[in-house]
Formats: sequence, C-alpha cells, structure tokens
Amino acid sequence: MSAVPILEVENVSKRFGNFVALNNVSTRFEAGKLSAIIGPNGAGQSTFFNDVSGAFPPSAGTLKFQGRDITGTAQHEFARIGIAKSFQITTVFKQLSAHENVRVAAQMRSARYQLLTPRAKLTALSDRAHELLARVGLASLHDRTAADLAHGQQRALEVAMALASEPTLLLMDEPTAGMSPEETKVMMDLIVQLAAERSVIIVEHKMKLVMGICERLLVLHHGEFLAEGTPDEIRANTEVRRVYLGQG
Repeated sequence: MSAVPILEVENVSKRFGNFVALNNVSTRFEAGKLSAIIGPNGAGQSTFFNDVSGAFPPSAGTLKFQGRDITGTAQHEFARIGIAKSFQITTVFKQLSAHENVRVAAQMRSARYQLLTPRAKLTALSDRAHELLARVGLASLHDRTAADLAHGQQRALEVAMALASEPTLLLMDEPTAGMSPEETKVMMDLIVQLAAERSVIIVEHKMKLVMGICERLLVLHHGEFLAEGTPDEIRANTEVRRVYLGQG
C-alpha cells in the first residue's frame, strides 16, 4: 500500500446556482488499485468525475494527485501531470482512421516533451499507435475510419488515445454506456488488464458490473458520501442496500 494516495479528495462540494450537486465529499484512492465511484442515477457520480478530471473546478474543497494540490488545474494540464480521461461521450476524431487518432494523441505527448528528432518521430509515433491499438484489441481495424467503428470499438479507441499520454491514473466515465452485452464484457476485461499496469478509477451506475472486478468502491447518494469499502463490505452495508440495491 502506498503511503501517499494516488488521488485525495478533501471536503469537495460543487454547486450550480442554488443546486448542490456534491456536498462535502472526502475520500482517498490508493495507488495501483481498480476503484469505482457508484450510485443510482442522479447520485452525483458524474459531477464527482467532472470535478476530479478537471472538467470544472469544485466550488469548495481540495483535490490532490500524488500529494500535489491540483485544485483548479486547467483540464489540458491533466495529461501532462499523469492523469488521462475517457468520457461517456466519445471524443475521437470521426474522420480519421483508428491509427491516425492514436498517432495524433501520441504526437501531442511527444511534442510536449520533444522526445525525438523529426525523422525518428514519425516512425516511433506510428509504431506506438500500432502498439496501443493492439493493446485495446483494435489492431486489425487500424485503417478503419473511426466513424465506421462500432460504439464499443470507438470507446476502445478512445482508451488507446488516453493511454498514449502514458498516464499514472486513468479515469473512465461509464465505460460501458450504450454497449451490447458482448461489448461490455470486452471492455470490462480490458479495464482489468489496464488496472494491472496503473491506477484506474471508473464511474459506473451499474453496480453488478463493478462488484466483480473492483477492489474498492465509493458510493454516493444525492451528492453526498454514503459508504466506501470492498465489494463485500458494500454488499453488506444496510444503507447501500436500502438506497441502491433495493432499486434493482
């Protein structure tokens, strides 16, 4: 267990006018773990994700990444410090091929660090894109236009693009939303594989999906902290059963 959590949330709240979407939530996520933020629809988990991913700053409270205060850090800075995100609504470049999408993402990281000479860069970026596509099961579709990929394949492509920044922490917002049962299984298997290499936090409202793979769960209800623990601890929690499991 790491002494310093990969992500620490201290008394975070988010207000939209008079509406309190998150109210004084505090928790810690251990490094090297697969964790999930869960709750019924409208529980506040998407707002929580947007806060911790830099989509918008919290109204109050502090966010720390590896002990460093990142509260209010611009969203585009997150990849630089080691945090990558995969959103519920895919953000791939539909007119480009799968390979071009990942190569562009890899090129953004390369340009940031100026890692290679121009000639070596093209070959290295292309090789890296092929490697990442293979990592997410899309090697055979490398030349397929993103718009022509199935929904589950587009989500996998977005994951490959996120991995191009070589993140320490991967945040995933409802990674199986809109997927068929077959696509869902493929994505959940991929998440387990990715979590063996880095810290992964997913937001999901389908409790059954995360119970079998996550080591730790945080449960939100009406924008407030309800419970956290292992899957067995969450299953046994009477408050969780009342507000969540009882809803099917």
